[in-house]
Amino acid sequence: MDGKKIEQEILEITEELIKDYKSDRAIDKMDTFHQPNKDSIIDITKKLLRIVYPGYYRDHVYKVYNVETNLNTLMEDVVYNLNKQIALILCYSADYCGCCDDECATKAEELSLAFLKRIPKVRALLDTDLQAAYDGDPAATSIDEIIFAYPGILAITIYRLAHELYDLGVPIIPRIMTEHAHSLTGIDIHPGATIGEYFFIDHGTGIVVGETTVIGKNVKIYQGVTLGALSTRGGQNLRGVRRHPTIEDNVTIYSNASVLGGDTVIGHDSIIGGSTFITESVPPESRIYYDVK
Repeated sequence: MDGKKIEQEILEITEELIKDYKSDRAIDKMDTFHQPNKDSIIDITKKLLRIVYPGYYRDHVYKVYNVETNLNTLMEDVVYNLNKQIALILCYSADYCGCCDDECATKAEELSLAFLKRIPKVRALLDTDLQAAYDGDPAATSIDEIIFAYPGILAITIYRLAHELYDLGVPIIPRIMTEHAHSLTGIDIHPGATIGEYFFIDHGTGIVVGETTVIGKNVKIYQGVTLGALSTRGGQNLRGVRRHPTIEDNVTIYSNASVLGGDTVIGHDSIIGGSTFITESVPPESRIYYDVK
């Protein structure tokens, strides 16, 4: 096929796509300036990691690391960009008309500052998660190794940050953050889940924690575990309904176990064996195993 023929084919395909764009579906939206920027949100997430772990995710371009100066610059950067993204999302979520820009900007500033004030709380929780990982894994040689190398800690860190934004009512951004963590680690934790202190994910690949899951203190879960809904056939009618299980304190769930349903409670101090399928509550101190005949 000669060049002119290819050029003509491309023009015809372009014309067909332009017609298709005019179908007025969600996929056809063109006003991208007033939509959230996924790359910017991921960049904010990376900068938040530098704030949470100042000695680990620091900018190594600087040979002399002045904590106060660098943190102040970093915080200003995060506040500016987070304000911008939250304002865009607030207006976008309200079907942008341009008449509420000032209102969205003011609300975005309030939410950004409220979120940043919660970072010390997030760091306190993460300190317990790191200790749980170190205490629970004989292969761990140090806290440094866990921060640098363990995908579970990265997923938990981003989840805990995203959860605070979710709790403040910020739309879309928390989910972009946790899905970014999901793409990096293979661990899918919805920002709406409620997770207590000393949470340990071992190995991690394939773990799913649903939106309405409640996890207590000192819980340990292994790769492939699903804390999910028993059924999602109801679709949007299930929005706001408790769909995912409650895991009480001091529970261990081994690899590839599935615990499903909003009424399902795993009692404290229980052990759930690998490859089990649980859709009903079990009492405290239970031992549930998959028996291979």
